[in-house]
Amino acid sequence: MLKCSGIDTIYKGEWIFMAYMALYRKWRPNDFDEVQGQDAIVRTLRNEIIYDRIGHAYLFCGTRGTGKTSIAKLFAKAVNCQHPVDGNPCNQCPSCQAINNQSSLDVLEIDAASNNGVDHIREIREQVQYSPVEGKYKVYIIDEVHMLSSGAFNALLKTLEEPPSYVIFILATTEKHKIPVTILSRCQKYDFKRISIDTITNHLVHLMEKEEIPAEEKALRYIARAADGSMRDALSLLDQCIAFYLNQTLTYDNVLEVLGTVDTAVFSQLLRNILAQDTIAVLHTVDQMIAEGRELSQFLADFLWYLRNLLIIKDQNDMEDSFDLSTESIAALQEEASLIETSTLLRFIRVLSDLSGQIRNATQKRILLEVGFIRLCTPQMETDSGSLLERVHMLEQKMAEGIPIQAAGPGGYGAAGISGTGGMSSAAFSSDNSGGSVTASENAAAALEKRFSPAEAADLKAIASSWNTIVGQTAMPMQRFLQAARIAVSEDSSIIQLIFERDDIEKNYFERNHQHNLGILSDIVAEQTGKRVKFECSVRNQNTGGHPSNFIDLSKIHQQVIFE
Repeated sequence: MLKCSGIDTIYKGEWIFMAYMALYRKWRPNDFDEVQGQDAIVRTLRNEIIYDRIGHAYLFCGTRGTGKTSIAKLFAKAVNCQHPVDGNPCNQCPSCQAINNQSSLDVLEIDAASNNGVDHIREIREQVQYSPVEGKYKVYIIDEVHMLSSGAFNALLKTLEEPPSYVIFILATTEKHKIPVTILSRCQKYDFKRISIDTITNHLVHLMEKEEIPAEEKALRYIARAADGSMRDALSLLDQCIAFYLNQTLTYDNVLEVLGTVDTAVFSQLLRNILAQDTIAVLHTVDQMIAEGRELSQFLADFLWYLRNLLIIKDQNDMEDSFDLSTESIAALQEEASLIETSTLLRFIRVLSDLSGQIRNATQKRILLEVGFIRLCTPQMETDSGSLLERVHMLEQKMAEGIPIQAAGPGGYGAAGISGTGGMSSAAFSSDNSGGSVTASENAAAALEKRFSPAEAADLKAIASSWNTIVGQTAMPMQRFLQAARIAVSEDSSIIQLIFERDDIEKNYFERNHQHNLGILSDIVAEQTGKRVKFECSVRNQNTGGHPSNFIDLSKIHQQVIFE
């Protein structure tokens, strides 16, 4: 068999078959020096070989593609090597050659996913009685060992605890928590960590040089990030990208086209539909994902990662360099981030994070996902503070855009007292009493003169008479909220009350940033009338229909200015 650039040339009679070998198989490490990202484990195993402290049972744990099986084969080769060099196999002796060609009778690989019964373990127990054929050790590599049945684990216990001196068991699994404690206690445990993006990138660059395929380092780095710590996944993705752009330079844009651009566009449109509260469009996106065969749990995880990127790029300065994205993609993220408040993003992430924990083992994933997205589209369904803030922001935005907001009925969340014309109706003014000794609008000015000095009464009259002008000088959404308020003065003429119909959106707006918003209003009054006053917020007494007796309703004077 001849090998060239990942292709095995197989001669059969007059026919020549060209069998392509995947990159992750072709470039499997031949010694410990070639292993990437597992330095601590490699050093420990090499020391065991050098100082002849070889154990009888090992458990390799870690996520997929981190090198568990590769290191198990290297270890099996090294312990049987006739001429090891610093713990490394020589790859020249008959034992190394047989293991490399997968023809060794002393190294047995067992897939526990398909050989998980008691009978299969009994066969192993019978085989361990026989000595190695060529090497010093007989090595059993049991992959995906967590798939063994309870009976199979029990059958393995005694052999695993006290095997013959020439037998080594290497168990590999991606789910250590499924391994019985009785098995764990009999093994040396090695936890394989995810391989860093930098390590994977450097390895891919090295392989592309050997393969003589031109590729941009930025493109390879994107593949490394998409691999999520798995070297095998990185090589598989690289294979896919090379095949798509065969005989071409592998560019960053090429990789994005193959691996990521479509999803980004879907997430962008999905977010916009959620912000627009377009539930139908959001559910249609879910339908599309199902039709395309997307796994809903992974789709949810990818969308959460997209929202995480938005959160980081929105609230952190100079973080663009930390994203392995094109300039166009970063610009798109920044545009999306400008459309959404940080509090809203945090609510989305919180709701979807809770959902991801539920959907993992759910039987009705679609229903859970749809309900979760409906919750995002309708914050009025939520009662937490984050949702309430989002509802306030939505109203502020609509008001700033000049969109009329109608008062909601019982249980609603609209801005009470805000009409399509942007202010309280004249009926609201004329039907209310001030609640004390001053009941008629024509007596409001007289009450001021009676309670305060002539100078103070004149100042308060000037504020009341100029209230339209004062309100008109404020910016949206404050202007809309002030139009919904009544103004009154207490015994202390330096404090003017903004009185709202109920404890709702308008009052919350001012109290949320009290010093700033009310300070702006005080500055405008001082500029307009020459008098510095302090503003406070309160809610109209719903039981009496008015204000406390020590308040004088300046809206009565204001009313005369408006309607006379």
